[in-house]
Amino acid sequence: MDYGHHAATTTTTAATTPRAGTPDSDPIEMAPVRNPFSSPYGSMPASAMGSSSGFQVAPAPRYFHSRRIQKGQQERPWLDRKDPKEKWVTIIPLIGIFIGLALTGFLVYDGLSSVQNHVYCSVLDDNFSQGINSKVWTKEVEVGGYGNGQFEWTTNTDENAFVQDGMLVIKPTLQDQKLMETNNVINLLADGSCSTKNWLDCVAVTNITNGTVVNPVKSARLSTKLGASIRYGRVEVEAQLPAGDWLWPAIWMLPNNDTYGPWPTSGEIDIMESRGNNYTYPQGGDNIVSSTLHWGPDSSNDGWYQNNVKREALHTTFAKGFHTYGLEWSEKYLFTYIDTRLLQVAYVNFNKPFWQKGNFPPSDANGTRLVDPWSQTGEDSTPFDQDFYLILNVAVGGTNGWFEDGVEGKPWVDASPTAKRDFWNARNQWYPTWQKQGAGEMQVKSVKMWQQKGYNGC
Repeated sequence: MDYGHHAATTTTTAATTPRAGTPDSDPIEMAPVRNPFSSPYGSMPASAMGSSSGFQVAPAPRYFHSRRIQKGQQERPWLDRKDPKEKWVTIIPLIGIFIGLALTGFLVYDGLSSVQNHVYCSVLDDNFSQGINSKVWTKEVEVGGYGNGQFEWTTNTDENAFVQDGMLVIKPTLQDQKLMETNNVINLLADGSCSTKNWLDCVAVTNITNGTVVNPVKSARLSTKLGASIRYGRVEVEAQLPAGDWLWPAIWMLPNNDTYGPWPTSGEIDIMESRGNNYTYPQGGDNIVSSTLHWGPDSSNDGWYQNNVKREALHTTFAKGFHTYGLEWSEKYLFTYIDTRLLQVAYVNFNKPFWQKGNFPPSDANGTRLVDPWSQTGEDSTPFDQDFYLILNVAVGGTNGWFEDGVEGKPWVDASPTAKRDFWNARNQWYPTWQKQGAGEMQVKSVKMWQQKGYNGC
């Protein structure tokens, strides 16, 4: 036996066929494909996130659901049989719209048909191009305060009422200092200039001893009593109001005759009233105008407060420009307006007698029984059923409460017997406010009056 050589031993091993592209390499398991649009952590195998094992486990394949519409499953609603009730979903709203339009049309028609378009005749159309027509306008002359304790002496001179640049100007001025500070008498009866026969309205006295004085200012009051009046109709006055402390401009109307009794029984129509004080004045300065009717069985029972209406200027004052102050008056109603009939100030409907509107007490302060002074006519418009004439004026001060005591430095007290003297002594405070450019005077461009057809020959 040969011990120098070992017998050759043949060993058979199961060979693994190499993968294409990886010759002579061990088998490698591919990593799962990740969704690039999903969270990187949500798409990683669990072993890759927390396991220390080196083996990776492939995720189970996702189930693919086709959303492709199968043949024969298409919906064709237009081929379906429609429910006949569905048409009401469209018809009912259309019916509602039609009814709404019809109702709106009826209301518009009813409103338009109820508006009375009156026919008018021109009574006055004055632009003062020929000056102040004395056949139309009367300059009233009085010193009695016109029932309000007003401080002005209304004159008939060109100092206080004149035409300038084609406009009527009503301008208050200071009284002669000599008449205020020495004993003097103004007697309008003596020279025949007084507009009334009442002594108190025609005579004023300065008495240094007891503190009484004549009127501390002069102004003007023009009326159309002799030249133009209307019973129902329209009035329009284009004017710029004055600015100045304690001035009281007004455009208003009084009856030609006291048919039903003395004021206010026969009525008064205030188309416009204002105050010349600054817009900060608590009661309303030159930024406020008001309209009022006065009516009642006596002066202590005046129903003015039931129809007093104020209107404020928008971002300006009525002393900074011209406005048209108007009145429309018929048997059924009365209203005032500014610039256009659409911008009404006060509206009064003559829908029941004024005695019922007033709710007056059964008797006055003295116990005298109050009676209805208007019942004999049977008209709801009484006492505003007679001829009225127009008045333009600028009053100053007063003791009737138009300027409230103790407000904004008011230099007098209404109840004081020396109210006019106290006002005069404070002239260095208020008179400068009248002297500013364009202030202290009411300017009037035009005055128009129309008579409603069916009355006074129209």
